[in-house]
Amino acid sequence: MFSLLCLASSTKLSLPKPSLFLSFLAPAKPRISAFSSLPSSSRVSNISRAISCSTGGSITDGNEHALSGIRANYAGVRLEEIVAMDIGKVRLDSWISSRVGGISRARVQSSIRLGLVRVNGRVIDKVSHNVKAGDKVDCTISELQPLKAEAEDIPLDIVYEDDHVLVVNKPAHMVVHPAPGNATGTLVNGILHHCSLPTVAYSSGEIFSDAEDSCDDEFRDLSVDNTTFEASVRPGIVHRLDKGTSGLLVVAKDEHSHAHLSEQFKLHTVQRVYVSLTSGVPSPLAGRIDIPIGRDSNNRIRMAAIPGATNSKQARHAASRYKVIEKLAGGGSALVEWRLETGRTHQIRAHAKYLGVPLLGDEVYGGTKKMAFSLLQPRTPSACHAQLSKLVSGFERPCLHAMALGFRHPHTGKNIHFSCPPPADFAEILSQLRRMVTVKCLIHSPLLWNSFNFAT
Repeated sequence: MFSLLCLASSTKLSLPKPSLFLSFLAPAKPRISAFSSLPSSSRVSNISRAISCSTGGSITDGNEHALSGIRANYAGVRLEEIVAMDIGKVRLDSWISSRVGGISRARVQSSIRLGLVRVNGRVIDKVSHNVKAGDKVDCTISELQPLKAEAEDIPLDIVYEDDHVLVVNKPAHMVVHPAPGNATGTLVNGILHHCSLPTVAYSSGEIFSDAEDSCDDEFRDLSVDNTTFEASVRPGIVHRLDKGTSGLLVVAKDEHSHAHLSEQFKLHTVQRVYVSLTSGVPSPLAGRIDIPIGRDSNNRIRMAAIPGATNSKQARHAASRYKVIEKLAGGGSALVEWRLETGRTHQIRAHAKYLGVPLLGDEVYGGTKKMAFSLLQPRTPSACHAQLSKLVSGFERPCLHAMALGFRHPHTGKNIHFSCPPPADFAEILSQLRRMVTVKCLIHSPLLWNSFNFAT
């Protein structure tokens, strides 16, 4: 291990490719330390910042994103800071998350529960503890706990399967892969059983991402540790759907198929069609949204469409095409088709919010029950208000379904396409909205329209 000690705060370090352990003194602001392994409280150094990395780059002292820009597992990152005088009471986990970039709230909460956080010298293990101006907080970020996916006998809706690929109709509320808080009951657990594969051990650089489990359909290579078993038998999850989103997802069953499908997703040649129910009707009725998407600065589990932003760590290019298939309930809602040109996290949900029509049931992005009722109630006969209230109170997830999927078969080279109607919960909501005033519009294909006649 090579070590550099820099005493001048303005010194700029260019990091060569080999792994480095860097320690240098920083200005007397928040003190953040990172160690290659989690130290005991008696061994924690008083240096301000020490960064372990394995890729080249440049670090300048005083850069507030020095830690968040490095893809390390953050174990041993230490924060020592006095809470500013200009804030009122705030939750301890929330305050720490705001001070250490790149680490999830769940990871911070784990550190608190493990007794790795002190406030004014006293260990605090309650995540909701309030801190106030003048409190001294000393926090060490905990190790990431290794995750393993065990085979589980979970019923799967297999739409298509051959020796190379598997197309699954994922139900709503099922997480795609194991993550903190969702170690079992995932699609990967079910696929391991279906394909009679051994236990998967995910590598810390991939599955142990600090991002919350808030994935929509962004390409993500979920690799396995080849020391566990041959890579050729891994369940190749090459894209994801958000936990609350239902619909089609393709899985590679061998290494060649995994690489081939991954490339198609990277090149955005995979055809993906989604349908949603929105709060209100988009205007215009059809269009293309080309607005970058990045993390919402006010809510870490939410993304946001950021006009004028360029590709960076803060926001990435995102483009969606949409068209209204039906106006529902006299304009209180709409059945909308979406086609993705890119696959950013929560892309449809963020772009729908940007249009001012968040998805029904999407509490995170503004599609609240209150908003839905306020839009639908004035358009509903008073005799139906009780039924409407029952309908709205039953919204349990964003009304979003991955209806169609098309890609080039990684072995035959043929273009193959699949489709499946939305599940019962989505269909029931649509059916009830159709009983209100409905206007069909922008229907260019009878075949397309027939695919939406899944509920009457």
